[in-house]
Parts: sequence; structure tokens; C-alpha cells
Amino acid sequence: MVHLADSLTFSGRKVVAAWASLPFPAFPGSSLPDILSAHQQDVPWKLLLSSWREQKVSCCFAQSVVLRGVCRERPSSSLGRQPRPPRESPEEMLQHYLHTHFPGSFSTAHVLQQPCSTSPPFPQFFSPLLTTQGFLQDKALGPSSAGPNRDVKSIPVLAALQASPVLHKLLSGLWQDLRARNVRRWSSFFTAGVEQDDFQQALEELKTLAQCYETGFGGDGSEDEADSD
Repeated sequence: MVHLADSLTFSGRKVVAAWASLPFPAFPGSSLPDILSAHQQDVPWKLLLSSWREQKVSCCFAQSVVLRGVCRERPSSSLGRQPRPPRESPEEMLQHYLHTHFPGSFSTAHVLQQPCSTSPPFPQFFSPLLTTQGFLQDKALGPSSAGPNRDVKSIPVLAALQASPVLHKLLSGLWQDLRARNVRRWSSFFTAGVEQDDFQQALEELKTLAQCYETGFGGDGSEDEADSD
């Protein structure tokens, strides 16, 4: 994980954010082209921070995305007819999708056919509208029970690590919170071996790190030209 994060950080950046879609929204029998075309307006994954989960990201500097458990091809419409091989590999399809939503960003994509197993002791907190393979059902066909679905055996999952401007707000907020603290009141903090000068230096480094995630257009969500080359 450390090496993967290092490969996604440059220009002074050191932090990446984790995003996920668990389960990845897909209907039974849907193929990867079908699913990606259904999410042209917004990417179907969210930031794994409760207070930032609804944060929209329109650009990023670098990202690595892994999708597993989704069929690569559309099923054949005629019995006994083999589906034609796709023009693009699954990785190329996902890569094209990423470049459409994040033009100019460094992106890597991996697609695995095997889904994520959710057998015990995996927590069974899934919606009743999921099939045992973790695919979405029509609401009219879903069970009437309001409780969690305990019959889900596997799910399609998308996970991503992303260096994006959203981290500027997060790191800046952390810097502001720490700067407002009077650490001299915490005697145990300095008895542990931390010096006041070291603390102030760490604050400055945190501020500098947050600035590395600023964009070049006033924080409007557009990507810095230097990073798009």
C-alpha cells in the first residue's frame, strides 16, 4: 500500500484518499460497457470519510482504480451464439472512462472477474434489494423486509486511491485545528520528547503539504496545468 501511494504522489504530495463503491452498482447480466455508460454524469464511488462522503471531485492528479466482479461482455442475444470479442480490454474500457471524467490525470485501471466474497464473518449489512451475488434488483422485485439482507455471498466492488484537490481542504482543516491548540497546556505532550520547535516545524510542513493539493485556478476544481502534462 505504501509503494502504491508513493507511485500516485508527486510534486511534493504525500497523501492519497481512499474511495470505494461497495457494492458496485450493477444489475444482473449487465456488462462493463453497460455499467460505465450508465454513470456518465458522475462516478459511482464515494470518499471513505464519513464527513466528506458527499464531496464531489471533478479532477485529480493521479489515481489507481480496481474493479472486480463485473462481466466484461454483453451477453449474447441468440442462443448458442458466442459473443463477439470486445474492441477494448476491460482495463482499456475503465481507463477510457477515467480519462473522460478526469482528463489529463495519471490513471491506472485493473479489472478482475472474481467478486469480493462476503461469507461470514463478513458483516451482513446489505440492502434487501441485492441478490445473493450482490447485484441490484428492481425495487418492485425486492423483498419487503426492512432488515439487512443476510444472504449475500459475494459483491462486485470498485476501490480507488486518489490524489486529488479534496485533500487540500482536509489537510488545511487539520492544520488550522492544530494551530489553534495551545500545546503548552499539554505537559505530557512535551514530556514524551516533542520539542516546541519541532511541533512548529511539523505545522509548517503540514501547511506546505496542504498547499501541494491546491489547484491553479482558485480552487474551482480544475486541475493545475503543470500536473496535466
